Amino acid sequence: MSVRILALVGSLRAGSHNRQLAETAVKLAPEGADIALHEGLAEIPFYNEDIDVEGSVPAAAAQLREAAAAADALLLFTPEYNGTIPAVLKNAIDWLSRPFGAGAISGKPVVVVGTAYGQYGGVWAQDEARKAVGIAGGKVVEDIKLSIPGSVTRFAETHPADDTEVAAQVTEVVSRLHALLDGEQAAA
Repeated sequence: MSVRILALVGSLRAGSHNRQLAETAVKLAPEGADIALHEGLAEIPFYNEDIDVEGSVPAAAAQLREAAAAADALLLFTPEYNGTIPAVLKNAIDWLSRPFGAGAISGKPVVVVGTAYGQYGGVWAQDEARKAVGIAGGKVVEDIKLSIPGSVTRFAETHPADDTEVAAQVTEVVSRLHALLDGEQAAA
């Protein structure tokens, strides 16, 4: 049974190590797991209820909502900016949380992973992302985690897909999420 996973990256930088992790997940996804890397988070305006009006929601926000609604789960890749979640990822979560109680991520499994320069691999940002997603209505998958420290040096000359240890860890994350979704679909 095929499952659809929407990947969101909390960094806009073209050479982002978290984007490279997401690309690795797409590349190494097991058969039956379709991971779509969402583009366009930079075009979404900051969440504002005044512009979140049926029939006139900004196109980029509407596209994000449609992509999340079509997905079986979300996989978030977050760096750590000043000890917390990047604004672009928080903004995406805010748009996906509305309408309150019935947002596009309501009840959907969400896994948060990432890499950061610090020695803990961005765990503070990941914890903040999990908190925001949970309050937004997503079903946070607490037992699937991956925090890769030292991104600037570890990936200075190596793409995460070419790092044997990281490739195995990313494969494990996606395989576990895929198995969870397969189990949920089989039970439905």
